[in-house]
Amino acid sequence: MPTLNQLIRHGREEKRRMDRTRASDQCPQKQGLRPRVPTRTPRKPNSAPRKIAKVRLSNRHDIFAHIPGEGHHSQEHSIVLVRGGRVKDSPSVKSRCMRGVKDLLGIPDRRKGRSKYGAEKPKLR
Repeated sequence: MPTLNQLIRHGREEKRRMDRTRASDQCPQKQGLRPRVPTRTPRKPNSAPRKIAKVRLSNRHDIFAHIPGEGHHSQEHSIVLVRGGRVKDSPSVKSRCMRGVKDLLGIPDRRKGRSKYGAEKPKLR
């Protein structure tokens, strides 16, 4: 604990905030190339393997991004668009891939929440 005299001489130091969007350069989306597409098991109460992608962004940062939805046909070295949004049960995964943009296809037969998964509106007959 500093003395009153020390506080008068030096003052208190402002606490620095952690930058959560360091890799994205404050951009809403960022394009990147995928060197590999592994799966990873989540934190303790959950157990289903999560599909993640290591993405090298256009500004040369390497990040892990989650591939949302059921199934994907993406290979290594395909181009994806990455947005923010962490995955709660996967440590160190702080962004998500956008489906239906660039090389990552949307989910074809999805009915609800289609905008997040790149699915088109079903045709009415």
